[in-house]
Amino acid sequence: MTTSVVHLWRLLKWGRTLARHGALTGIERDPNAPAPVRRLARIARIGARVPAVPRYADAFQAIGPAAIKLGQTLATRPDLVGDVAAHDLLRLQDALPAVPFPVIRTAMEASFGRPLADLYASVEETPVGAASIAQVHRAVTTEGRTVAVKVLRPGVEEDFLRDLDTYQWAAAQLEGIGGEAMRLRPRLTIETFKRWTTRELNLRREAASASELAENMMAESDFVVPAIDWQRSTGKVMTLEWIDGIKLSNRAALVAAGHDTARLAQTLVRAFLRQAIADGFFHADMHQGNLFALPGDRIAAIDFGIMGRIDRRARVWLAEILYGLITGNYKRVAEIHFEAGYVPAYHDVNEFATALRAVGEPMRGLPVKDMSIGTMLDSLFTITRDFDMATQPHLLLLQKTMVMVEGVATSLDPDINLWDTAQPFIEEWIRSELGPEAAIADRIILDVRTLTRLPDLVRRIEAHFPPAGGAPPTPPLRDIQVVRLGGGWRYAAVAAMTALASIGATVLLLR
Repeated sequence: MTTSVVHLWRLLKWGRTLARHGALTGIERDPNAPAPVRRLARIARIGARVPAVPRYADAFQAIGPAAIKLGQTLATRPDLVGDVAAHDLLRLQDALPAVPFPVIRTAMEASFGRPLADLYASVEETPVGAASIAQVHRAVTTEGRTVAVKVLRPGVEEDFLRDLDTYQWAAAQLEGIGGEAMRLRPRLTIETFKRWTTRELNLRREAASASELAENMMAESDFVVPAIDWQRSTGKVMTLEWIDGIKLSNRAALVAAGHDTARLAQTLVRAFLRQAIADGFFHADMHQGNLFALPGDRIAAIDFGIMGRIDRRARVWLAEILYGLITGNYKRVAEIHFEAGYVPAYHDVNEFATALRAVGEPMRGLPVKDMSIGTMLDSLFTITRDFDMATQPHLLLLQKTMVMVEGVATSLDPDINLWDTAQPFIEEWIRSELGPEAAIADRIILDVRTLTRLPDLVRRIEAHFPPAGGAPPTPPLRDIQVVRLGGGWRYAAVAAMTALASIGATVLLLR
């Protein structure tokens, strides 16, 4: 087990790196930051040349791969790190020097347990992308198919587990301070980050996520998920269909190729809504570098390491919240927050509705194209402290993805707005899920399932109370109190009584 001294030494080194990039300035100036944390931030920057403008993303990149992934997680937590830091952390691109191909070849052959020539006709030595956890190489299979091969960086699991240990220790110390630090639930944030990372460190799980998403998106023919080559995939190597398209970040190339950027934007928004609202399983890293335009104005996604999941109940609440904000029904939005347990019951629902109105009304007077879901959701964080709302990591991940999708869609079509596109979809989904037809259908399904369980119930009753016939019933036996002496004394007493009975019987026979 790692000692506290080791954790403190690591935190000191990382703190110095953060200080040199000005990343601790916000903590020092934040009156809501715990006093001990502000003092540690001041100590960490002693003697450091602090830049005027903090470079948060650069600081995390300088610390290492695990810090890059942590920075991506903190980008979803503007309530924890502040809006400025969260926005800057969004530009983390995982750009790292590539691992030499001989090392990668050795790792691949060790994972497969056989030479690469048995699986691939060729593998390009220069990777098409190198990130904090893995790098991707273009290859051709022995059957002649062009594929992308994603390989974990050797030793990355050990590095991540070591750093995660310290992150968890630090989060526990921070939460132990109490107050605002406890409400923000830093331990839960790190635990969520750990789950994301664990999934990314197992490429077979990432392949499974891609496969599940592909099944869910069959109804959206314009949204493509590359097929997984399961025979060439292990926990450390994943082989999937090669995507030959134009990155959505290259708008000029999209226009030159004749793509309808407005249609691409609509496709992206519709695909995200189906994933998040209808299916409850969504690609949570849909930035421009992970999205490609294909012929026919289709969109393909890659990199399925970070996926979000929301159960049906939470999706119903989310849809109602979004629809209530769209239509101005703040009272219903407030009631949903209380029903979901997001706001403690000791607060007043009407006061919360008024606070929501202060967020929503200023935007309702704006033209549709000037409204932003991202801005509105960011504004909602400003009222969480007043109403003691505990952090909901799954919703924060969704909020981060919504902001990301809106940004990509707006870059494709400046006149599109997620509100405008989302309203018909959400209206239809609410009607199908909460309308009278849905209530009747749910009741029918429940009753049918109950009826189908009746035969099993009857069989279990019969097994417990068998019908007459068969073996004769056991005659009633007289209750005899059992002597309980415990341990070996019980057996000694029984043996002694048996011996006495035998001696007595022998004496009687001799007479």
